[in-house]
Order: sequence, then structure tokens, then C-alpha cells
Amino acid sequence: MDTRPRGLERRDVQLNRQLPLLFVVTDDEVISRPEFLETAAAVLSSGDGRCALQLRAHGIVGARFVALARQLLGLARAVGSTLWINDRIDVALTLRADGVQLGSLSPSPLQARRLLGSACWIGRSVHSAGEAAHALGNGADLAVLGNVFATASHPGRAPLGLEEVRRAAGGGRPIVAIGGITEDNLTDVIGAGACGVAVLSGIWDAEDAAQATKRYLAALARTSSVK
Repeated sequence: MDTRPRGLERRDVQLNRQLPLLFVVTDDEVISRPEFLETAAAVLSSGDGRCALQLRAHGIVGARFVALARQLLGLARAVGSTLWINDRIDVALTLRADGVQLGSLSPSPLQARRLLGSACWIGRSVHSAGEAAHALGNGADLAVLGNVFATASHPGRAPLGLEEVRRAAGGGRPIVAIGGITEDNLTDVIGAGACGVAVLSGIWDAEDAAQATKRYLAALARTSSVK
């Protein structure tokens, strides 16, 4: 089911799969690990089509980035999962990735839609309920709100807290929470109205990333079923 609010400018958007519950996000340190591709394959396989791999990599460019994205897309397609690419609309268009995640310096969601056409999710990173409302009212399919809790990836940034998630998700808006999301606080995040979560260290730094993925998804399924 496509749960996105639709505006007139997006009537032609036709997506044939449900929004993932879990976004597994990379960073430059993660993708530099010798076992990265093997771990990514295990994570995607254990996700049973309900998780997406989100390629965030600021430290590589050009052909190296495209080659990595192509490898990851192949891994995702093999198990019925999805690949999202941060910022690089050109790469998403070339490879026909499932989604793009736009930052504050990226083109607008409406500009991205004109380039990508009607079969690609468009997410926008936001840092407040107001920014989320603006993004969702101007072409984004979902808003990724963070950081919700304190996180080592942004040590100087104060957490937004659950109340901001509630405000952002008001009216059933599609909000994905990011920042310090753990297996312990995930229930509270979904209870506050988020439709999914994005996780970095909770997956990649786990002793067994595939098993951690399964635990997150199990917790998401339990929480979503009682909402």
C-alpha cells in the first residue's frame, strides 16, 4: 500500500512496493571495511524485503561511487530489497535505484521528481517538524527526521526528542526517525508516530549485523501491529 499523501503535482507517481520499515544507512567508515559487501549482502538477505540499504558515502566520487552503488543494487535486487542513494540523483537515475535521500544542499524534491520520473521514492532529511511539513508539502514522499536521540555521528547536536517526532508525524505524515535509534527505544519512536526508522551503528557495529537486522524488524513488526 502506498501511504504517501498525494498532491496534484505527484499524481503520476506510481510505486509498486511498500515503504520500508527499516533503513540501514552507511557512512564512509562502514563502506571502507574489508567485509562491507559481505555484511551488506547478509543484512539485505535477512531483511526479507522489508529493509532498505541507504548508500551514504561522501568520501568517494565518480566511477568508484557508481561501481559501489551498482554492486549494492545487485545485492538488493537479488533478495527483493531496495537501494536508496543519498544526494546523487544522477546515479539514482542511471542505475534506476529505488529511492534517493536528499539533504539540505541537494536539489528540491520537486526538481528531483522531474529528473527521476514516477517510479522512485524521494526522501528529504529534516531537523524539525516544520521542515518536515515543508518537505512533504513540496514533493517529498517521506521526511527523515533527526537526530531524535543523542548519537555519536553528530556529537555536538542536541537531540530532538520524541515530542518532535509526534509533531512531525501529526495527521499520519510519513516520518522516518534517525539518530540514536536502538532496539530498546524503537518502540517509543514508532509509538510517537514514525512509520519507520533509519539505523547506522545499531546494525553495522553489532556483533552480527544480519541478526541485528532481524531483531530490529521483529521489534518494528510487533510495535506496528499494536498501533
